[in-house]
Amino acid sequence: MSERIKPLPPLNCLQAFEAAARSQSFTHAANELSLTQSAISRQIKRLEESLGRPLFRRDALGVELTPAGESYFRLVQRLLRELASGTAALTRRQGALQLTLASSPTVASMWLTRKLPELHQACPQLDIRILTMEDPRRLDLSEFDLALYYQIPGEMAPEGVHITPLFEQEDVICVCSAGYLLQAGPVLSPQQMLQQHSMLVVEDFYHDWLTWEDWFQAVGEPYQAPRRTLRANSYQLLMQAALAGQGIALGWSRLLAPYLKEGSLVQALPEHMASKGFLSLMEPSHRHTSAAARQFIRWLLNDGRERPGLAPAREHAPPPPDATGELY
Repeated sequence: MSERIKPLPPLNCLQAFEAAARSQSFTHAANELSLTQSAISRQIKRLEESLGRPLFRRDALGVELTPAGESYFRLVQRLLRELASGTAALTRRQGALQLTLASSPTVASMWLTRKLPELHQACPQLDIRILTMEDPRRLDLSEFDLALYYQIPGEMAPEGVHITPLFEQEDVICVCSAGYLLQAGPVLSPQQMLQQHSMLVVEDFYHDWLTWEDWFQAVGEPYQAPRRTLRANSYQLLMQAALAGQGIALGWSRLLAPYLKEGSLVQALPEHMASKGFLSLMEPSHRHTSAAARQFIRWLLNDGRERPGLAPAREHAPPPPDATGELY
């Protein structure tokens, strides 16, 4: 038989203490909790007696937390917030369908969040939680319902997942902001870009499959080190730099479609290369597909039917046994 959790403070006093410590006022705490000031004072006095030390200094000007009170306030506030979050999860509105989507930070920020308004309109009952992780192989399969990552065919994929390609093909293009072109002038050719423009370079030694060297080779142009670069080990950061007018970046045409459509990014050159990878849907294979996951899959694949270049919608099924892929 498990032992009782002890020692515990008088739990009904903690809310009064948190409110008074947060506002530094017994009066404000009383108003917030619809109690009298004397009731707040009695509850905090009881808590102090239980702990054997004062939590507030009291004088004619008001109250102030003691060092012990400051430390205890941070603990109590954190625990009450966690309790409130857990309670909200259990008492969420009836009919809500919870869905945890995992993806890389880039896919989450540049694509998935831009699709959420369409998703909420089509599936208003879905309650979405987004979990970001660069490497999907570090994910615990129990942590998510579905995941979205770029995949390179032939490379190792996470174990225990079904993988469904979303795009039949995708182009890697040069993109920048219209403001950058106004400031730096037009991009006339790949060679002129190397000599006269600022190029944004990803320095990621684990994910080196989207490089300027590959792009220049694919479009049949000789490559040399650009005269001006901005380098970062985060592709997400470089795309924010491109949006801010800091230079020209490589990007996936489907991933950046919302930005190209609205004009916050423009294609700097017509040349392009076929992407080595493609966006894929990943689903843990050890459990049944939830109702929320089925709604999302149906919406995602039907959405793809209407856009050329996306894989046709089909029943979600596991890939052949030898299907593997590096996911990002």
